[in-house]
Amino acid sequence: QLTESGGDSVQAGGSLRLSCLSSTDIIINYCMVWFRQAPGKEREGLATLDSDGTTTYADSVKGRFTISKDNGKYTLYLQMNTLRPDDTAMYYCAAAPVCGSYDANAWSYWGQGTQVTVTS
Repeated sequence: QLTESGGDSVQAGGSLRLSCLSSTDIIINYCMVWFRQAPGKEREGLATLDSDGTTTYADSVKGRFTISKDNGKYTLYLQMNTLRPDDTAMYYCAAAPVCGSYDANAWSYWGQGTQVTVTS
């Protein structure tokens, strides 16, 4: 049970922070990930955060996006800076027992998504 929030419409160059609230403690012991999906495109993995704090980033967001979490608040975050129009998409968080590929089928638990729109 994951619930995303924080999506909004922003101008290019702006920033947003997305949140993903977990109703259980899976955020502490599971690998967490952020995906996005733009209309007509496949779901794209953006960043992972393992239970030991290890992070990975897709090339498309490296240096602009930061994944983090607050275990005490059961919340995962995605800080997004220097946003571009091609960042426009529905953003999802997901969880799996172990970190793996960005194949969406590998992730067990999903939120419903939050919309990010970046205007030029």
